Amino acid sequence: MDVSSLPISPSHRGKLISAGYSSLSSLSSLSPSRLALDLKISENEAVEILKVASVRSGQDKIESGSRALVNGAQTAWDMLHEEESSKCITTSCSNLDEILSGGIHCKEVTEIGGVPGIGKTQLGIQLAVNVQIPAEYGGLGGKAVYIDTEGSFMVERVLQIAEACAQDMLEYNTLLRRDSQACLVDKQPKSFLDNIFYFRVCTYTEQIAVINYLEKFLSEHKDVGVKVVIVDSITFHFRQDFEDMALRTRLLSGMALKLMKLAKKFNLAVVLLNQVTNKFVEGSFQLTLALGDSWAHAATNRIILYWNGNERHAFIDKSPSLPSASSPYTVTGRGIRNSTSNCKRVKLM
Repeated sequence: MDVSSLPISPSHRGKLISAGYSSLSSLSSLSPSRLALDLKISENEAVEILKVASVRSGQDKIESGSRALVNGAQTAWDMLHEEESSKCITTSCSNLDEILSGGIHCKEVTEIGGVPGIGKTQLGIQLAVNVQIPAEYGGLGGKAVYIDTEGSFMVERVLQIAEACAQDMLEYNTLLRRDSQACLVDKQPKSFLDNIFYFRVCTYTEQIAVINYLEKFLSEHKDVGVKVVIVDSITFHFRQDFEDMALRTRLLSGMALKLMKLAKKFNLAVVLLNQVTNKFVEGSFQLTLALGDSWAHAATNRIILYWNGNERHAFIDKSPSLPSASSPYTVTGRGIRNSTSNCKRVKLM
């Protein structure tokens, strides 16, 4: 249960969320002195907060009882059937889709990182458009949530990619000689923009607040059919103004758990765009994705975008179900597309 539901003052709720205490379980083993220090409040206030949290947590346990265990049970056969029947979000690059076993998967958190200018935001926008491709064209027919932390989301670029997607569907329809007049109305470029819910966040506290709000937003908009949540980037506000690394780790871990839960509960894909940093390895500096080793386990899949000469490549660095492989891609006026080079696979060691 979230701390946002606690019957305490709004200022105390805000301080709890800013300090990384987003759930009641995060307060369960905390001492009043530690909480007072983290929230910069008196110890008496901390004691009262912990008392309220303890009472509320006890009520939740009594109400849920063993029901949570029963509801959470699922056979491995059911899980396999779900995976085999689930659809993916195409990247519009068939080579990249091939190494991703169809594209970006729902119920998973996928981290995509790379150097500036490699096309992270372009890929994020492409996914926000492609998730809307109707089921009759092999898509999900869903909508997108786009959380912009850097101000890199350009609506003019979204319109360009949407126009290209609409044109691709029209050409596909013509190729198959289908009578498409009935469905073309909903697939005009403007309709793609109507189906992207955009959040601009300017601080790490706003970022945490929006991610905590997502469960309520998705629950209230179940009829909308959001199928992808994109955070561009997860890193930006956590690479500056942080002297307390333990606090940063706790905040990031809380966000990662929240996003994993949303992916499973609402059957959607979560895509986290990340930046790169230098890491000293075996006597030399190497580029690696930001936020440290502990963050490396936050996502189901990790894709690294990099330059190979003048050509962009995507590499599957980590995945429980996909083999390590790389694929070239290019960024065009129409969006993400195939490169002229062939896809190259790299076997796992």
